[in-house]
Amino acid sequence: MHLILLGAPGVGKGTQAKKIVEKFNIPQISTGDILRKEVREETELGKKAKAIMERGELVPDDIILNMMEKRLNEPDCQKGFILDGFPRTIPQAEGLDKILQNKENVKLKVIEIFVPEEEIVRRLTSRRICSVCGRDYNLILTPPPANGKCESCGGEIIQRYDDKEETIRNRLKVYNQQTEPLIHYYSKKGNLYRVNGLNNVEDVFKEIENILDS
Repeated sequence: MHLILLGAPGVGKGTQAKKIVEKFNIPQISTGDILRKEVREETELGKKAKAIMERGELVPDDIILNMMEKRLNEPDCQKGFILDGFPRTIPQAEGLDKILQNKENVKLKVIEIFVPEEEIVRRLTSRRICSVCGRDYNLILTPPPANGKCESCGGEIIQRYDDKEETIRNRLKVYNQQTEPLIHYYSKKGNLYRVNGLNNVEDVFKEIENILDS
């Protein structure tokens, strides 16, 4: 069970990843988590990455790929894994292919959860949060009280900067620029599957299950 999960912000990728982890008992791996762990443990790779990040630069692919190879060789990955937010570029995808070539019985599947842009914008701009306790609200699903005060603590309910339309459209633009080449790359390999993220959570998961079991 070796899976790359693709999907723009707001398509429900996080929810589905949790369900896959629970059902198939495989770890969800993100480059952010790996980087933080290496830096925290002060490994050679961690020290190199920390120095680069402190200069405000992006960690180069060779360091990311070395960290990823190390992580994928850990015991909990022997049955499989979900990669979330990696690869982001074609060189990273090619580097991942080389890592997986050295492993036995790896059949990588790439699943894209797709939701049209206007629906993503509608979903994300509907999010609200309590500025004090962090309780989540949603104008569509769980509307906040009319007085704008949190039911848990009485704090002010606000819209985060990340959930404003302009910010969301910028994030989607970056995502599309990064992901389009990857979709083409994995389409040519014949291991890309697209799932309709407009369906309800259980139906989306059922579709993913069918792909993973096939």
